[in-house]
Amino acid sequence: MAKGTPGEHNEEGIGGCSPEEGGTPPLPAEYMELYKLAVEMADRVSARRGTANAFFVTVNTTLLAFLGLAELKTAWPVAMGGVVISITWVLLIKSYRDLNTAKFKTINAAETRLPLKIFSEEWKNLKRDRPENLLPENWRKWLRWYVEFTIVEMIVPWVFAVLYLAVLFS
Repeated sequence: MAKGTPGEHNEEGIGGCSPEEGGTPPLPAEYMELYKLAVEMADRVSARRGTANAFFVTVNTTLLAFLGLAELKTAWPVAMGGVVISITWVLLIKSYRDLNTAKFKTINAAETRLPLKIFSEEWKNLKRDRPENLLPENWRKWLRWYVEFTIVEMIVPWVFAVLYLAVLFS
């Protein structure tokens, strides 16, 4: 790579054209390492989130299986526990979403100084063509657009909570 080529690592940092040449000043060499670290940490949070979801699915499935075999007088404490676990799961999902949102705000801010804005562009492409409302004429379009993972993810604990409430009120 020629000196000053965007993305080049050299003694001065990550290359760019100098301000005199009409470009941006080079970034410090540590900038890309910090950017990579931020992306890796966001990925780790997502992996922990997946592990937590698997744990809660397992616990809730086990509790529902027990409720299917239990007598009515022993079922209500388990069902109440299941409701509490489901609500805890919803709160944990929200916490992970908030944490990932903060991490990606940081990543997107860091990308403003990079020649390629991978995460910012990906998010912009996913959100393109969203319907503004859910009127019946937009439902078909609504089914084609990207639904954020958290929205889909939140449905599962609420389904479990409804099942537990059905046991409680049966």
